[in-house]
Amino acid sequence: MPSVAPVDIDDHVIAAAFLGGVPFFATAAGNIHRLDEGEKVTEAHDGLLTCIRDPFSQSLLTGGEDGRVLRVSKDGSTEELASVPRKWISVVAGGPHGAVAYAVGKETRVIASGATHLFAEERSVEAVTFAPKGLRIAAARYNGASLHWVAGSAPPVDLEWKGAHIGITFSPDGRFLVTSMQENALHGWKLDSKLSAEARHMRMSGYPAKVKSWSWSPKGKWLATSGAPAAIVWPFSGKDGPMGKAPLELGTRANIMVTQVAFHPSEEMLAIGFIDGMVLAVRISDSKEALLRRQGKGAITALSWDESGQRLAFASEAGDCGIVTIAG
Repeated sequence: MPSVAPVDIDDHVIAAAFLGGVPFFATAAGNIHRLDEGEKVTEAHDGLLTCIRDPFSQSLLTGGEDGRVLRVSKDGSTEELASVPRKWISVVAGGPHGAVAYAVGKETRVIASGATHLFAEERSVEAVTFAPKGLRIAAARYNGASLHWVAGSAPPVDLEWKGAHIGITFSPDGRFLVTSMQENALHGWKLDSKLSAEARHMRMSGYPAKVKSWSWSPKGKWLATSGAPAAIVWPFSGKDGPMGKAPLELGTRANIMVTQVAFHPSEEMLAIGFIDGMVLAVRISDSKEALLRRQGKGAITALSWDESGQRLAFASEAGDCGIVTIAG
Protein backbone atom coordinates (compact mmCIF):
# COMPACT_ATOMS: atom_id res chain seq x y z
CA MET A 1 0.00 0.00 0.00
CA PRO A 2 1.23 3.53 -0.73
CA SER A 3 2.11 5.61 2.33
CA VAL A 4 1.52 9.37 2.57
CA ALA A 5 3.75 11.78 4.48
CA PRO A 6 1.80 15.05 4.89
CA VAL A 7 3.46 18.44 4.47
CA ASP A 8 1.44 21.42 5.69
CA ILE A 9 2.33 24.83 4.26
CA ASP A 10 0.36 27.93 5.17
CA ASP A 11 -0.10 29.24 1.62
CA HIS A 12 -1.36 28.40 -1.86
CA VAL A 13 1.28 26.02 -3.25
CA ILE A 14 1.69 26.31 -7.03
CA ALA A 15 4.50 23.86 -7.76
CA ALA A 16 6.10 20.67 -6.44
CA ALA A 17 9.23 18.96 -7.73
CA PHE A 18 12.13 16.70 -6.79
CA LEU A 19 15.74 17.75 -7.31
CA GLY A 20 18.22 14.96 -6.72
CA GLY A 21 15.69 13.17 -4.53
CA VAL A 22 14.91 16.28 -2.45
CA PRO A 23 11.25 17.45 -2.51
CA PHE A 24 10.55 21.14 -3.18
CA PHE A 25 7.29 23.07 -2.81
CA ALA A 26 6.88 26.64 -4.13
CA THR A 27 4.24 29.02 -2.76
CA ALA A 28 2.38 31.94 -4.30
CA ALA A 29 3.99 34.26 -1.73
CA GLY A 30 7.41 33.43 -3.23
CA ASN A 31 8.84 30.98 -0.70
CA ILE A 32 10.53 27.74 -1.76
CA HIS A 33 10.19 24.98 0.86
CA ARG A 34 12.57 22.03 0.61
CA LEU A 35 12.56 18.89 2.73
CA ASP A 36 16.28 18.20 3.20
CA GLU A 37 16.92 16.79 6.70
CA GLY A 38 14.09 18.94 7.98
CA GLU A 39 12.10 21.71 6.33
CA LYS A 40 14.10 24.65 5.01
CA VAL A 41 12.69 27.79 3.36
CA THR A 42 14.21 30.05 0.72
CA GLU A 43 12.58 33.45 0.22
CA ALA A 44 12.88 33.65 -3.56
CA HIS A 45 10.36 36.24 -4.79
CA ASP A 46 8.04 38.95 -3.59
CA GLY A 47 5.11 37.13 -5.19
CA LEU A 48 5.71 33.98 -7.27
CA LEU A 49 3.95 33.62 -10.64
CA THR A 50 5.57 30.52 -12.12
CA CYS A 51 7.88 27.72 -11.03
CA ILE A 52 8.99 24.81 -13.21
CA ARG A 53 11.54 22.05 -12.94
CA ASP A 54 14.22 22.61 -15.57
CA PRO A 55 14.05 19.44 -17.72
CA PHE A 56 17.74 19.76 -18.58
CA SER A 57 19.26 20.26 -15.09
CA GLN A 58 18.79 19.64 -11.39
CA SER A 59 17.23 23.02 -10.73
CA LEU A 60 14.00 25.01 -10.64
CA LEU A 61 13.27 28.07 -12.76
CA THR A 62 11.01 30.75 -11.32
CA GLY A 63 9.44 34.07 -12.32
CA GLY A 64 7.77 36.58 -10.06
CA GLU A 65 5.81 39.76 -9.53
CA ASP A 66 9.16 41.39 -8.70
CA GLY A 67 10.29 41.07 -12.33
CA ARG A 68 13.03 38.56 -11.59
CA VAL A 69 13.90 35.21 -13.14
CA LEU A 70 15.75 32.85 -10.79
CA ARG A 71 17.41 29.46 -10.92
CA VAL A 72 17.00 27.52 -7.65
CA SER A 73 19.52 24.74 -7.01
CA LYS A 74 18.91 21.60 -4.98
CA ASP A 75 20.70 23.10 -1.95
CA GLY A 76 18.16 25.96 -1.97
CA SER A 77 20.58 28.58 -3.27
CA THR A 78 19.30 31.02 -5.90
CA GLU A 79 20.90 32.66 -8.94
CA GLU A 80 19.30 35.70 -10.54
CA LEU A 81 19.22 35.18 -14.31
CA ALA A 82 17.30 38.30 -15.27
CA SER A 83 15.60 41.31 -13.72
CA VAL A 84 12.98 43.45 -15.45
CA PRO A 85 11.78 46.12 -13.01
CA ARG A 86 8.04 46.84 -12.87
CA LYS A 87 7.20 43.79 -15.03
CA TRP A 88 5.60 40.51 -14.01
CA ILE A 89 7.38 37.36 -15.19
CA SER A 90 4.81 34.58 -15.56
CA VAL A 91 6.44 32.59 -18.40
CA VAL A 92 9.75 30.70 -18.08
CA ALA A 93 11.26 27.64 -19.78
CA GLY A 94 14.47 25.64 -19.49
CA GLY A 95 16.59 24.50 -22.42
CA PRO A 96 19.75 22.53 -23.18
CA HIS A 97 23.21 23.65 -22.00
CA GLY A 98 21.80 25.99 -19.38
CA ALA A 99 19.60 28.00 -21.75
CA VAL A 100 16.60 29.79 -20.24
CA ALA A 101 13.67 31.54 -21.91
CA TYR A 102 11.22 33.99 -20.39
CA ALA A 103 8.58 36.36 -21.73
CA VAL A 104 8.04 40.07 -21.19
CA GLY A 105 4.90 41.37 -22.90
CA LYS A 106 5.18 40.78 -26.65
CA GLU A 107 8.78 39.56 -26.46
CA THR A 108 10.49 36.24 -25.75
CA ARG A 109 14.00 36.53 -24.32
CA VAL A 110 16.42 33.61 -24.42
CA ILE A 111 19.59 33.51 -22.35
CA ALA A 112 22.09 31.11 -23.97
CA SER A 113 25.89 30.90 -23.80
CA GLY A 114 26.09 34.19 -21.95
CA ALA A 115 24.08 36.17 -24.50
CA THR A 116 20.43 37.29 -24.52
CA HIS A 117 18.44 36.84 -27.74
CA LEU A 118 15.19 38.76 -28.29
CA PHE A 119 12.21 37.54 -30.36
CA ALA A 120 9.31 39.93 -30.90
CA GLU A 121 5.69 38.87 -31.50
CA GLU A 122 2.68 40.88 -32.61
CA ARG A 123 0.74 39.86 -29.50
CA SER A 124 1.64 38.99 -25.89
CA VAL A 125 3.61 35.79 -25.36
CA GLU A 126 1.53 33.46 -23.17
CA ALA A 127 3.86 30.42 -22.99
CA VAL A 128 7.28 29.29 -24.22
CA THR A 129 8.94 25.88 -24.60
CA PHE A 130 12.23 24.53 -25.96
CA ALA A 131 12.33 21.88 -28.67
CA PRO A 132 13.67 18.50 -27.48
CA LYS A 133 16.63 18.75 -29.90
CA GLY A 134 18.50 21.81 -31.05
CA LEU A 135 18.34 25.28 -29.58
CA ARG A 136 14.87 26.14 -30.88
CA ILE A 137 11.91 27.69 -29.06
CA ALA A 138 8.17 27.83 -29.63
CA ALA A 139 6.05 30.70 -28.29
CA ALA A 140 2.26 30.60 -27.82
CA ARG A 141 0.37 33.80 -28.62
CA TYR A 142 -2.96 35.04 -29.93
CA ASN A 143 -3.86 33.31 -33.24
CA GLY A 144 -1.19 30.62 -33.05
CA ALA A 145 2.44 29.92 -32.27
CA SER A 146 5.88 30.95 -33.53
CA LEU A 147 9.01 28.83 -33.93
CA HIS A 148 12.43 30.48 -33.63
CA TRP A 149 15.98 29.18 -33.94
CA VAL A 150 17.92 30.83 -31.12
CA ALA A 151 21.22 31.04 -33.02
CA GLY A 152 21.63 32.08 -36.66
CA SER A 153 19.41 34.16 -38.89
CA ALA A 154 16.75 31.67 -40.05
CA PRO A 155 13.33 33.35 -40.25
CA PRO A 156 10.66 32.32 -37.74
CA VAL A 157 7.98 29.80 -38.68
CA ASP A 158 4.45 31.04 -37.97
CA LEU A 159 1.81 28.43 -37.14
CA GLU A 160 -1.57 30.08 -37.39
CA TRP A 161 -4.86 29.10 -35.77
CA LYS A 162 -7.45 31.65 -34.67
CA GLY A 163 -7.98 32.11 -30.95
CA ALA A 164 -5.94 32.63 -27.79
CA HIS A 165 -3.20 30.04 -27.21
CA ILE A 166 -2.12 29.98 -23.56
CA GLY A 167 0.12 26.90 -23.16
CA ILE A 168 2.61 25.09 -25.41
CA THR A 169 4.50 21.79 -25.56
CA PHE A 170 6.56 19.75 -28.03
CA SER A 171 6.13 16.00 -28.24
CA PRO A 172 9.28 14.26 -26.92
CA ASP A 173 10.27 13.22 -30.46
CA GLY A 174 9.76 16.75 -31.78
CA ARG A 175 7.23 15.69 -34.44
CA PHE A 176 4.27 17.56 -32.96
CA LEU A 177 3.62 20.91 -31.32
CA VAL A 178 0.51 21.27 -29.14
CA THR A 179 -1.06 24.36 -27.58
CA SER A 180 -3.79 24.74 -24.97
CA MET A 181 -6.39 27.38 -25.75
CA GLN A 182 -8.60 29.83 -23.93
CA GLU A 183 -11.66 28.11 -25.44
CA ASN A 184 -11.41 24.72 -23.63
CA ALA A 185 -9.52 22.97 -26.43
CA LEU A 186 -6.09 21.88 -27.61
CA HIS A 187 -4.68 22.58 -31.03
CA GLY A 188 -1.73 20.85 -32.61
CA TRP A 189 0.51 21.00 -35.65
CA LYS A 190 2.43 18.21 -37.32
CA LEU A 191 5.90 19.68 -37.87
CA ASP A 192 6.46 18.14 -41.29
CA SER A 193 7.33 20.54 -44.07
CA LYS A 194 6.00 18.13 -46.69
CA LEU A 195 2.42 18.43 -45.46
CA SER A 196 -0.16 20.84 -46.81
CA ALA A 197 -1.19 23.64 -44.48
CA GLU A 198 -4.54 22.00 -43.71
CA ALA A 199 -3.10 18.51 -43.15
CA ARG A 200 -0.78 19.84 -40.47
CA HIS A 201 -3.59 20.80 -38.09
CA MET A 202 -4.81 18.67 -35.18
CA ARG A 203 -7.98 19.66 -33.33
CA MET A 204 -8.64 18.29 -29.85
CA SER A 205 -11.83 19.78 -28.43
CA GLY A 206 -14.83 18.91 -26.24
CA TYR A 207 -13.32 19.79 -22.85
CA PRO A 208 -15.72 21.25 -20.26
CA ALA A 209 -12.90 23.39 -18.78
CA LYS A 210 -9.53 24.83 -19.79
CA VAL A 211 -6.57 22.44 -19.99
CA LYS A 212 -4.12 23.69 -17.35
CA SER A 213 -2.04 20.54 -16.86
CA TRP A 214 -0.59 18.04 -19.31
CA SER A 215 2.05 15.33 -19.31
CA TRP A 216 3.72 13.19 -21.97
CA SER A 217 4.23 9.47 -21.36
CA PRO A 218 7.88 8.35 -21.07
CA LYS A 219 8.26 7.51 -24.78
CA GLY A 220 5.84 10.14 -26.05
CA LYS A 221 3.08 7.74 -27.13
CA TRP A 222 0.44 9.51 -25.01
CA LEU A 223 -0.41 13.07 -23.95
CA ALA A 224 -2.50 13.21 -20.76
CA THR A 225 -4.50 16.34 -19.97
CA SER A 226 -6.69 17.90 -17.27
CA GLY A 227 -9.86 19.90 -17.95
CA ALA A 228 -12.52 17.19 -17.60
CA PRO A 229 -13.99 14.84 -14.94
CA ALA A 230 -11.41 12.27 -16.14
CA ALA A 231 -7.85 12.47 -17.42
CA ILE A 232 -8.16 12.79 -21.22
CA VAL A 233 -5.23 10.89 -22.78
CA TRP A 234 -4.56 11.38 -26.50
CA PRO A 235 -2.63 8.82 -28.59
CA PHE A 236 0.42 10.18 -30.43
CA SER A 237 2.15 6.98 -31.58
CA GLY A 238 0.92 7.10 -35.22
CA LYS A 239 2.14 9.41 -37.95
CA ASP A 240 -1.03 11.52 -37.70
CA GLY A 241 -1.05 11.75 -33.90
CA PRO A 242 -4.53 11.68 -32.37
CA MET A 243 -6.46 12.56 -35.52
CA GLY A 244 -9.27 10.09 -36.16
CA LYS A 245 -8.70 8.36 -32.82
CA ALA A 246 -10.67 8.63 -29.60
CA PRO A 247 -8.75 9.56 -26.45
CA LEU A 248 -8.65 7.37 -23.37
CA GLU A 249 -10.60 8.61 -20.35
CA LEU A 250 -8.89 7.54 -17.12
CA GLY A 251 -9.91 8.00 -13.49
CA THR A 252 -13.47 9.10 -14.25
CA ARG A 253 -15.23 10.47 -11.13
CA ALA A 254 -18.72 11.73 -12.06
CA ASN A 255 -18.50 15.53 -11.95
CA ILE A 256 -15.22 15.80 -10.02
CA MET A 257 -12.77 17.69 -12.25
CA VAL A 258 -9.18 16.63 -12.89
CA THR A 259 -6.78 19.50 -12.14
CA GLN A 260 -3.33 17.88 -12.52
CA VAL A 261 -1.75 14.96 -14.39
CA ALA A 262 1.77 13.51 -14.26
CA PHE A 263 3.09 10.44 -16.05
CA HIS A 264 5.46 8.09 -14.23
CA PRO A 265 9.05 8.65 -15.44
CA SER A 266 9.53 5.12 -16.81
CA GLU A 267 6.16 3.32 -16.91
CA GLU A 268 2.88 4.03 -18.69
CA MET A 269 1.17 4.90 -15.41
CA LEU A 270 -0.51 8.23 -14.78
CA ALA A 271 -0.94 10.15 -11.52
CA ILE A 272 -4.18 12.16 -11.53
CA GLY A 273 -5.05 14.97 -9.10
CA PHE A 274 -8.59 16.23 -8.61
CA ILE A 275 -10.31 19.43 -7.55
CA ASP A 276 -11.29 17.83 -4.22
CA GLY A 277 -7.68 16.89 -3.35
CA MET A 278 -7.84 13.19 -4.25
CA VAL A 279 -4.92 11.59 -6.10
CA LEU A 280 -5.19 8.38 -8.15
CA ALA A 281 -2.67 6.34 -10.14
CA VAL A 282 -4.01 4.64 -13.27
CA ARG A 283 -2.24 2.17 -15.54
CA ILE A 284 -2.67 2.80 -19.27
CA SER A 285 -2.68 -0.87 -20.32
CA ASP A 286 -5.77 -1.92 -18.35
CA SER A 287 -7.09 1.31 -16.71
CA LYS A 288 -6.49 -0.25 -13.27
CA GLU A 289 -6.71 2.38 -10.53
CA ALA A 290 -4.89 2.75 -7.21
CA LEU A 291 -5.88 5.34 -4.61
CA LEU A 292 -2.79 7.32 -3.58
CA ARG A 293 -4.47 10.00 -1.47
CA ARG A 294 -8.00 10.64 -0.24
CA GLN A 295 -9.79 13.97 -0.57
CA GLY A 296 -8.10 16.97 1.06
CA LYS A 297 -8.74 20.62 1.84
CA GLY A 298 -8.01 22.08 -1.59
CA ALA A 299 -7.63 21.33 -5.30
CA ILE A 300 -4.44 19.60 -6.39
CA THR A 301 -2.20 22.24 -7.99
CA ALA A 302 0.94 20.18 -8.71
CA LEU A 303 2.09 16.57 -9.07
CA SER A 304 5.69 15.48 -9.58
CA TRP A 305 7.48 12.10 -9.53
CA ASP A 306 11.01 11.65 -8.28
CA GLU A 307 13.62 10.31 -10.69
CA SER A 308 13.16 6.69 -9.54
CA GLY A 309 9.37 6.79 -9.85
CA GLN A 310 8.95 5.55 -6.26
CA ARG A 311 7.75 8.82 -4.74
CA LEU A 312 5.13 11.35 -5.85
CA ALA A 313 4.94 14.89 -4.47
CA PHE A 314 1.56 16.61 -4.51
CA ALA A 315 0.59 20.19 -3.70
CA SER A 316 -2.72 21.96 -3.18
CA GLU A 317 -4.17 25.43 -3.25
CA ALA A 318 -4.88 25.12 0.49
CA GLY A 319 -1.29 24.17 1.35
CA ASP A 320 -2.05 20.58 2.40
CA CYS A 321 0.76 18.93 0.49
CA GLY A 322 2.60 15.65 0.85
CA ILE A 323 4.75 12.86 -0.52
CA VAL A 324 3.33 9.48 -1.52
CA THR A 325 5.79 6.59 -1.37
CA ILE A 326 4.77 3.88 -3.83
CA ALA A 327 7.51 1.34 -3.05
CA GLY A 328 9.24 0.62 0.19
